[in-house]
Amino acid sequence: MASTLPLLLHTLTTVSLIISTILQTTYSSQQKQHYPLILPLKQQTQPPSNSGKLSFHHNVTLTVTLTVGTPPQNVTMVLDTGSELSWLHCNNNNTFNNFFFNPSLSSSYVPTPCNSSICKTRTRDLTIPPSCDPTTNKLCHVIVSYADSTSTEGTLSADTFSMGPTPQPNTLFGCMETTFTTNPNEDSRTTGLLGMNQGSLSFVTQLGLPKFSYCISVGEGSSGVLLFGATTTAAFPWLGPLQYTPLVKSTTTLPYFDRVAYTVQLEGIKVSEKLLQLPKSVFVPDHTGAGQTMVDSGTQFTFLLGSVYTALKNEFLNQTKGNSLLKVVEDPNFVFQGAMDLCYSVVGGGGGSVAGAVPAVTMVFTGAEMRVSGERLLYKVNETVYCFTFGNSDLLGIEAYVIGHHHQQNVWMEFDLVNSRVGFADTKCDLASQRLRP
Repeated sequence: MASTLPLLLHTLTTVSLIISTILQTTYSSQQKQHYPLILPLKQQTQPPSNSGKLSFHHNVTLTVTLTVGTPPQNVTMVLDTGSELSWLHCNNNNTFNNFFFNPSLSSSYVPTPCNSSICKTRTRDLTIPPSCDPTTNKLCHVIVSYADSTSTEGTLSADTFSMGPTPQPNTLFGCMETTFTTNPNEDSRTTGLLGMNQGSLSFVTQLGLPKFSYCISVGEGSSGVLLFGATTTAAFPWLGPLQYTPLVKSTTTLPYFDRVAYTVQLEGIKVSEKLLQLPKSVFVPDHTGAGQTMVDSGTQFTFLLGSVYTALKNEFLNQTKGNSLLKVVEDPNFVFQGAMDLCYSVVGGGGGSVAGAVPAVTMVFTGAEMRVSGERLLYKVNETVYCFTFGNSDLLGIEAYVIGHHHQQNVWMEFDLVNSRVGFADTKCDLASQRLRP
């Protein structure tokens, strides 16, 4: 998730989503041997609320279980392409149940001194610069803070992370001693977060991965795939060609531009085949960096800047106003997750008929298009109410477009770091998982 969005979004009910993960090529500073690997990745969800105005938090996160330390301790981490620093809860405080890492039990655990080059240089991409904590023997103190007022802080440290039989010694992460959260029941369900953006301290950068991909299935109890390493059409002929859009880079430091996010260029949006009549300039970051478009597995839904969201909402309303199944919820206090104010009361409860009742929305990027249709457009909030799955960034106080993982369902998502591009193709992710399962 982007650094401007909340991340600690865990759950009350866990629905297992077994995701096959293949680590085809693992890198550190030098290329290493090929190791095929399958990891369980879970989709965690909570029952949607039927209240009116809902606070901003997500109903679904993607988590992976791996081991850290010597001897290894099991940890569960949120998979997040929008964050840099991986971190673990390192202090139980009777808050996190069994979801915490105990560094005192690991012989390979090493805290980072604040006068080390790692603390001074490797932290350059962090939103909040590290400090020197005199209460912890002058160790490198790091803080991660999010827009929902959640924050966590502790010591930058190193230990051995193991994904299957492949240990990664001296992997840097935050060993967090203090966490402030607005929803402790949800946040007690995972041990931490696995940062996957392009920052110096991210898991991707530390392993030197040239490429990684994932495919998230639609529906509870289904399966998908996460793959670390190369993706080729020769290896996966069933996948078909991917559409690629280049990653957008900034050569200068701008106050509202996240330089280590997976930023692409959104150029327009279509409802059915009708292109919204908006100037292309509204999709281009301004002189402050505000208005970038980020691809984020840590955010559930997709958020657009206010003017674009309003244009999309109005056209979507226009194309659905004659539908006898859908009645717009007129209550101004009903704002799903604080930023999604277009909701429908579905006649007869809806069910499968809702998916075919709405026009598709297509996001147009440089060189590629992502089509969102059916059940990915209307999210079931309660037995009769469904909400539009695009939200208004302005209501969250963020200055960016964010493409969340709900709209990436049944889409093969490839992050090609060598060629600086993101590729995607529509596919059935449960079938992809079956084909890649050994």
